[in-house]
Amino acid sequence: MLLNIMTDILKEEIEERGYLNVEVDKSVDFVKEINALKKEKNAVILAHYYQEPDIQDIADYVGDSLGLSQIAAETDADIIVFAGVQFMAETAKILNPTKKVILPDLKAGCSLAESCPPQEFKAFTDAHPDHIVVTYVNCSAEVKALTDIVCTSSNAVSIINAIPKDKPIIFAPDKNLGKYLIKETGRDMLLWDGACIVHEAFSIDKLLTLSAEYPNAKIIAHPESEAHILQTATYVGSTAGMINFVKTDDHDEFIIATEAGILHQMMKEVPNKKLYAAPAQEDNTCACSECHFMKMNTMQKLCICMKHELPEIHVDSEIQKRALLPIERMLDVSSGKVSVLNL
Repeated sequence: MLLNIMTDILKEEIEERGYLNVEVDKSVDFVKEINALKKEKNAVILAHYYQEPDIQDIADYVGDSLGLSQIAAETDADIIVFAGVQFMAETAKILNPTKKVILPDLKAGCSLAESCPPQEFKAFTDAHPDHIVVTYVNCSAEVKALTDIVCTSSNAVSIINAIPKDKPIIFAPDKNLGKYLIKETGRDMLLWDGACIVHEAFSIDKLLTLSAEYPNAKIIAHPESEAHILQTATYVGSTAGMINFVKTDDHDEFIIATEAGILHQMMKEVPNKKLYAAPAQEDNTCACSECHFMKMNTMQKLCICMKHELPEIHVDSEIQKRALLPIERMLDVSSGKVSVLNL
């Protein structure tokens, strides 16, 4: 069993490290312990596709931002354990404020969310008061509270198309996704200058070399990638969309241009197909593009955070109320309840 420690030590560890740095007996079976804790605490584990394989395997639900948001809104669990990054856990708390939401590592942030500081974004939107504000879910609760409607990469095109054509639009924080949406929808949007360092790390030269090595492989890419990467792709879509594409397409070889963690679920879905991670600009251990923040969560941290129900995610009540509306609008469009947004 895990070592029990005092509450004041827990708080000190969280403040210093962002997670509980507790020594655990090396003989602990994390899978067994986590499953027991889930049952004991009526907890649900939500994991993003970019988490390490062991976390994906033990999670109750693995998905993209849209799918996980929908589960977070509907769950009857007492505790939501979010194996992802902070903005995802915040979204779960916004959707289900009476639930306890915990995150294995409080410092698991997001380069894209950090590229859009709330005060600077408020000044930007205040300078364009006639614009409808659409923000990608990869942003802080404070930025969502400044938003008219949120979107994910799964539903971004539908969200933009649901906005009346006479309404000017601000899109934030991802400029690459924004440029892709301008191309797909024909809307002239004002873009915030933000980006995801993981999706900007792909090397076009290395990608073309890999494509030449595997000429029968289709390139598929996430729309957070830069335009020159997207131009090489047969398919552009969300993480869930990419998994569905490799399942349904008749090709048996694919080059995947998104965070390499997605390959774990893809390999489960299509064990007989060949998948190659798109190469990053810098040399690293796997030659692919990985999110340092996503990989901050580990099985040990997951187990300890469930044991002690810390670190806990808190969202200011006023921010929560203002951020909830744009998320609910997104879910209404995604579910088909709303086809035209009257904002």
